[in-house]
Amino acid sequence: MSAESRAGGPPRRPKGSRGVPLPLLVPALLGLAFLLVPLIALLLRTPWRGLPEQLTSPGVWEALRLSLICATAATALSLVLGVPLAWLLARTEFPGRGLVRALVTLPLVLPPVVGGVALLLALGRNGVVGRWLDAWFGITLPFTTTGVVLAETFVAMPFLVISVEGTLRAADPRYEEAATTLGASRFTAFRRVTLPLIAPGVAAGAVLAWARALGEFGATITFAGNFPGRTQTMPLAVYLALQNDPAAAIALSLVLLTVSIA
Repeated sequence: MSAESRAGGPPRRPKGSRGVPLPLLVPALLGLAFLLVPLIALLLRTPWRGLPEQLTSPGVWEALRLSLICATAATALSLVLGVPLAWLLARTEFPGRGLVRALVTLPLVLPPVVGGVALLLALGRNGVVGRWLDAWFGITLPFTTTGVVLAETFVAMPFLVISVEGTLRAADPRYEEAATTLGASRFTAFRRVTLPLIAPGVAAGAVLAWARALGEFGATITFAGNFPGRTQTMPLAVYLALQNDPAAAIALSLVLLTVSIA
């Protein structure tokens, strides 16, 4: 310990530690510009004079309402299924756990259109599972609002699983073990002890899943189609408007950007 530290004064920083190395500063600024310039361009090219007319269109609010409802429903479904899955990966040992984790994270790198095709092959009317849903219960999932929720859940749930699993691995399992030794069941220990401990990680994962679901495009248009009022979410509305009315596409993009930031 230095004399200044023993005397109560703040220790001196090594010479040069206050500056930022130029080889790190330049690429950092370039990366920041790469991320911010497209957003600034969107704001500069927004037709502000015609924006009220664009935003008061019934189709805009219908697409926004559907996007918010479907993203929220997909996040709720991800919580119900993803939190137990994350606990299984973090707290239990079983053969092939690494393979299961790889499969869970596969939608993160899988092209969304491929995910939509996979959902069609699994849950379509002639799909592996969909044919039985249609024959036994009369349930048809593709090209419905429920199909939008399932497509968004498929691509968004891995974000929640990864976040919650990381939080579970960082949490001390001895609290849960102490609860079980005192007579609590494993589920009661999870509900009363573990879940409050990992609540920040669950909240962070839910926010990531919601944001990913809100911006989902490829799997949605492949599995659920693009029907106004039923399956046309904001990203699909932006894509459709870009082909016919670029000003409307910019206005819709601004709305989606505002909601995402909020």
